[in-house]
Amino acid sequence: MTGPSPVLLVADDDQVARELLAEALGREGYRVRLAAGGEECLRLAAAEHFDMALVDLRMPDLDGLGVLKRLAKIQPDLPVVILTAFATIETAIEAVTAGASDYLSKPFRMEEIKIVVRRTLDARRLTRENLQFRQELRARYGFETLVGQSHQMAEIYKLVARVASLETTVLIQGETGTGKELVARAIHDASARAGRPFVVVDCAALPETLFESELFGHERGAFTGAFAARRGLLETSAGGTCFLDEIGELTAPLQAKLLRTLQERTLRRVGGNDPIPVDVRVVAATNHDLRKLAAEGGFRDDLYYRLNVVTITVPPLRERSSDIPLLAQHFLETFAHRTERPVKRLAPEAFALLVAYHWPGNVRELENVIERAVALSSSETLLPDDFPPQLREESGRTPRLPAAGMTLEEVKRWYVNKVLEEAGGNKLRAAELLGIDRRTLYRILERQATEDEG
Repeated sequence: MTGPSPVLLVADDDQVARELLAEALGREGYRVRLAAGGEECLRLAAAEHFDMALVDLRMPDLDGLGVLKRLAKIQPDLPVVILTAFATIETAIEAVTAGASDYLSKPFRMEEIKIVVRRTLDARRLTRENLQFRQELRARYGFETLVGQSHQMAEIYKLVARVASLETTVLIQGETGTGKELVARAIHDASARAGRPFVVVDCAALPETLFESELFGHERGAFTGAFAARRGLLETSAGGTCFLDEIGELTAPLQAKLLRTLQERTLRRVGGNDPIPVDVRVVAATNHDLRKLAAEGGFRDDLYYRLNVVTITVPPLRERSSDIPLLAQHFLETFAHRTERPVKRLAPEAFALLVAYHWPGNVRELENVIERAVALSSSETLLPDDFPPQLREESGRTPRLPAAGMTLEEVKRWYVNKVLEEAGGNKLRAAELLGIDRRTLYRILERQATEDEG
């Protein structure tokens, strides 16, 4: 172990269990503080910083769930593992729902305890590193418009920082409303072109008859109504960045002309013959699968490869639900500043409502929902009733629960599959939500498949 040894807080009214955990974890190099009950656990947490807590579910003075809720106020980012000799479906679900990092049953299997402790501490370290990395990027580049501390957003910050100083073309992929333009603007703002124009071109907004002239410009007399020569948006972007949004909507002729511009770094205006040098960085975005579109003949292969030098994929909001509270708070502050009113607060039930919703419209939908709630609510605290009915309807649906009488192993199996389903089958995201690495998840799924075949 490098650096200071992590400090663990163990709360259990069973003296034998406490001492057993202290001995086993001490041998692993951790420093362990012991509490004989829930109240003592809270007193220690109020007086000393801990890296993790292991708390027994049933204690006479204050039970584990009560400790868990109060620890969240004393040390908000403290991961807590619940321990119990009374493993049931209800307690497993209740512990996870209340915010426990994990749930382990007695009698202890020491190898499992060690793995869970190591995994929990690793997850906490990565979260802190991601936060630190984002803060450094914000201080260095001013990424004020990109909000999020999830693993996926941390990867985007790293990619933006790496490609910003280069002149390479960047392709940004993601569903509508995920914030592709914000990523493009962050690349521009972090580059040497930051003081020059950032021009947005919506490839889906203009009819083909006008688009070529808008993008490449035209000479006088090029067509009826062209009374004077005019620069196009690519020329307007000179020295800066041109963001081509929804590039998958370009027609074949325009794709060919754009490819020539990217290759030769010159363009020809409509009705013109002379090549005009153009110094512009192109960042493109799409909500289509361009690779698939190219394979099907709907997009030029050569342009796809020209654009796909570096690809940044912006995840949908449902795959980074841990960022929803941060985004909601960001929008609350933005609207308060815009209207010169005090910042409204979100009630805990409102936060839960936002996190539970599927967000088909992604970050843009969340922004609109927050703006609507701020505008219509007369209270300083936003409650579930301040949000559109579809949010309450989705969160109000009865969750699918496992059957009664299942063993703890069966509950774990059910929970893994439920998380995988909620992650849309994305194993990397599911592993992150479960607090395990991807290889471990693959082994769990392989074991399940073997058991099903047996």
